[in-house]
Amino acid sequence: MRVLLLHCDRMEYRPAGREIAAAEDLADEGPRRLEEVAVAMVSVEEGDGDGTARRAASEVAAAMAKVGCGRLLIYPYAHLSGRLAAPGAALGVLERMEEAAASEAGGSLEVSRAPFGWTKSYTMSVKAHPLAEHSMEVRGGGEGGPPAAPDKGSPAALASEKGIESSWHVMTPDGRLVAAAGFDYSGHPGLEALARYEESRRRSSDEPPPHVALMKRLAIADYEPASDPGNMRFYPNGRLVKSLIERYVTMRVRQYGGYEVETPIMYDSRHPGMASYFDRFPARQYNVDSEGRRLFLRFAACFGQFLMAHDMQMSHRNLPYRLYELTRYSFRREQSGELAGLRRLRAFTMPDCHAFCRDMPQAVREMMKRFDLSKEVVADLGIPGGGYEMAVRLTEEFYRENGQAVRDMARKHGRPVLVEMWKERFFYFVLKWEFNYIDAAGKASALSTDQIDVENGGRYGIEFVDENNERRNPVILHNSPSGAVERVMYALLENAAADAARGAKPELPLWLAPTQVRIIPVREEFAQHAAALAGRIGHTRVRVDLDDRSESIGKRIRDAEREWVRYILVVGGREAETDVSRLSVRDRRSGETRTVDLDDFLAEVRAQTEGKPFAVLNSPFYLSRRPQAAA
Repeated sequence: MRVLLLHCDRMEYRPAGREIAAAEDLADEGPRRLEEVAVAMVSVEEGDGDGTARRAASEVAAAMAKVGCGRLLIYPYAHLSGRLAAPGAALGVLERMEEAAASEAGGSLEVSRAPFGWTKSYTMSVKAHPLAEHSMEVRGGGEGGPPAAPDKGSPAALASEKGIESSWHVMTPDGRLVAAAGFDYSGHPGLEALARYEESRRRSSDEPPPHVALMKRLAIADYEPASDPGNMRFYPNGRLVKSLIERYVTMRVRQYGGYEVETPIMYDSRHPGMASYFDRFPARQYNVDSEGRRLFLRFAACFGQFLMAHDMQMSHRNLPYRLYELTRYSFRREQSGELAGLRRLRAFTMPDCHAFCRDMPQAVREMMKRFDLSKEVVADLGIPGGGYEMAVRLTEEFYRENGQAVRDMARKHGRPVLVEMWKERFFYFVLKWEFNYIDAAGKASALSTDQIDVENGGRYGIEFVDENNERRNPVILHNSPSGAVERVMYALLENAAADAARGAKPELPLWLAPTQVRIIPVREEFAQHAAALAGRIGHTRVRVDLDDRSESIGKRIRDAEREWVRYILVVGGREAETDVSRLSVRDRRSGETRTVDLDDFLAEVRAQTEGKPFAVLNSPFYLSRRPQAAA
């Protein structure tokens, strides 16, 4: 909170008109004149609360005592700060400040408040003495306690999350629950790294993870210095990879039974469902001011899908009903020290599927279907089952009633699972499972996840009619079968960096490779034959390009290797004579060059890309026509 305190001979103001929709109602819109008054011009900021209001009242009363003034006018004034609180929250803080000030100095202060949300004309005469003008910046905390640092998101949830009472365990594939502190992690280094990561709660990175250099060298993505940190630029190669992942995940969710929708990226923070949701979701959000309204950029697809479901007339026969959106983008204002390449961003693409279920048994059955879906999706994206670790967070009550479902997931996972068990439920969900990718630095990043939500059906007024014709709120599942698309790309690149460190050839799955086949004519006279071969290959849903640069064969092959092009076809006199039906294929993975028939080669490529979406080349076909990277 920011306050400008002015000791005045007189202050006169008159409400002229409502400035925002949230303006409070007035019984009298006439002028008001006060003599011998201290005017507190107040800007309420993000994160201000009861503690801020009490501290501000105390500091203002102390300043007034120094000048012998016993009359206070609290005057809402939005022009002292660039990060104002939402209107509803601001009005509440001003009301509490008014109440607290009235009780200061034994209740001897005469306190009033100018109307909130109104455009007002005013005149004042400020006294001419050294203490007549006083500015202060007030932070929250109890009276006499240290000021609390302002938070950019949901302070109540973020603070409360740290105080959750829980115990940590490891569940073995056969369903045994062992205290995490006594578990033998031999043979499970990834799980041990996950447990240590959760224990330390340290999310910042000391060094750039290996994938950052790769994403730049392969022209996939880079930081955008003209934007807020954590908002990335994606080059043609990166956009192609990203779009293929998006299309694949969407295809799988549609096959599972999700119905695709699209919802806005910003919402009114004063909507009845939003403020209480923030208290249950510890995420930092971006705020946007628009015509006196405080909007926030979504950090998930929940809001739009819940509001949409609220307007639906659902029967128990419709359930489970599944809504899906690929959010491009979701926004979370993560702390700058936590931002690291594609691992943790402030703007990201999240496949988000909610299932509305009639009761907990149906929700548990649906969760198991989505668990299987997520395992298949992550594997098909190129992250093997041994490439991630699983964690489950749940309440003791849920485990007592549904422990078999948790044991079934551990059995399907096939390896030990980290379990956090809460004494009581704080969040809106009673269970959350997630697959965590562990990188070389021991950082854990969630990929797939699902949650069983028992609050938001009621919070958002989502209802269905049961078989007894009674209206009930559904249990809601929140599933992302892959996690953020950018995080999938991070995991793939980190895997490739680990392969390189072990001496293996780093690569992307063939269906995601920006160029799958590169053709290199030995000399210019063979360029026509090379182009004809490219045409035949390209018509079979294969991304092929042609290196027509006037570089040596050796350099062009090395460049293809550096770009992770899996197959390199060299076209010379022998290939031209056979009308390019026999190919000289250099396989980057094996390092071998072999001669194969064109049809056999195409069948080999199709076998590795079958069932995956296809996109045409997203760069010029001829390498000579591609712009060069800046030095």
